[in-house]
Amino acid sequence: MRQLPVGDDALLVELDSPEDAQAWHAEILRRRAAGAGAVSSVREIVPGDRTVLLYGVRDVAAVGAELSRWSPPPPVSDRGPLLEVPVRYDGPDLRDVARLWGVSEDEAVRVHSGVEHRVAFCGFAPGFGYLTGLDERHHVPRRAAPRTSVPAGSVAVAGPYTGVYPRASPGGWQLIGTTDVCLWDLEREPAALLTPGTRVRFVPIVPPPGVPSVPVLPRERTAEQPPAPVRQGTS
Repeated sequence: MRQLPVGDDALLVELDSPEDAQAWHAEILRRRAAGAGAVSSVREIVPGDRTVLLYGVRDVAAVGAELSRWSPPPPVSDRGPLLEVPVRYDGPDLRDVARLWGVSEDEAVRVHSGVEHRVAFCGFAPGFGYLTGLDERHHVPRRAAPRTSVPAGSVAVAGPYTGVYPRASPGGWQLIGTTDVCLWDLEREPAALLTPGTRVRFVPIVPPPGVPSVPVLPRERTAEQPPAPVRQGTS
């Protein structure tokens, strides 16, 4: 772990891996919520690929000294809200992704929809989340030639991540499907549907054999509760 002060009231924590960043993000959130120690007064906590930014820090030195004594446990995979996102697996790059995985297109759908994803961090555009969940053998490269315009609602994969484009924009990820879910709505609180820590399952609207279908509207639930209207987790 490396700590870098940013201005007078922020601290950037650099970690060795995305998994470490997720673990530190979860631990800082937990201790702030519990009102424990110097992190209890941190105003905002922003995870990245291998970083966690603490913003609005009253005493940067005290927070840094406290963090240096921590050994966060790995994040618990089944905690946090679960959001089911209906997907039409009709993307123009689905065939290429299936070829890279060495499977049929139907099997590629089963692979992608058969695992639970988690929002690691957000960026690129408002409402765009970087979701982990695919194992290393299913990581794929970006397209050699990025598209000048990717439609809103496109479900895409690149490297270790899955993402959903909240609005039309240029992009170089492999497009495997589409969804009608609204990812960014300024009339909603929070505006982003996908926030760090949210668990996500992509469920085919028209599934291949052996894969359950899902209604068009998304559902979110926790392990302790029955299906309920969409609610957001902590960011």
